[in-house]
Amino acid sequence: MFAVLKTGGKQYKVTAGDVLRVEKLLAEAGETVQFNEILMVGDTIGAPTVPGAAVQATVIDQIKAEKVINFVRRRRKHSSKRTKGHRQKLTLVRITEILAKGGEATGVKPAIGRLPVAAE
Repeated sequence: MFAVLKTGGKQYKVTAGDVLRVEKLLAEAGETVQFNEILMVGDTIGAPTVPGAAVQATVIDQIKAEKVINFVRRRRKHSSKRTKGHRQKLTLVRITEILAKGGEATGVKPAIGRLPVAAE
């Protein structure tokens, strides 16, 4: 069975045993997290999500992606150059279980990327 899940603004087609690099999650290595935004499970398509469906995963490690270098040079009369680099923080997870029903009753920590900002 496969599922399509949404996390970090991206969608992933997963099966049990897959290893994914997703946007940074608030979880330590070895913890089990649960993805609750499931767009499709097997033949069931959600509108927009499948109610009660969940995908459980184990966090392997917190890693950084390859460095992306941005070089900017102004043309003609301006002799300025600028180099900026960036390494995105990622979480390495292994998919352990796909639940078509009963995902809300498991009690597993939900996979969230960052804490919500309190409205002031």
